[in-house]
Amino acid sequence: MTNFKLGRWLLVALAIVALAFAVPVASAHGTDTTADDAHPSDGTADEWAAWMEAQMTEHMGPGSVEWMESHMGVTVDEMAQDMADDDHDGRTYAQGHC
Repeated sequence: MTNFKLGRWLLVALAIVALAFAVPVASAHGTDTTADDAHPSDGTADEWAAWMEAQMTEHMGPGSVEWMESHMGVTVDEMAQDMADDDHDGRTYAQGHC
């Protein structure tokens, strides 16, 4: 009987420790909103190019634009023009863009 009660308290203690650990981990990405980082859904080719270059440099480091262009065979400007020509408002995810 004592082991059963002790096991129950141990389980409660582990749950509390897990919650205490999970809360900071879940909020570790900061408090900035994603709107500051949002793509220009109705933007021009120039706005798309600037956004893509900024994203790649921030997330993959300097030189990432040149690396991507050399390995993909397409320039950021060409991709930006395609993004500006298509409907990229976030509501048509994976529909007709494979």
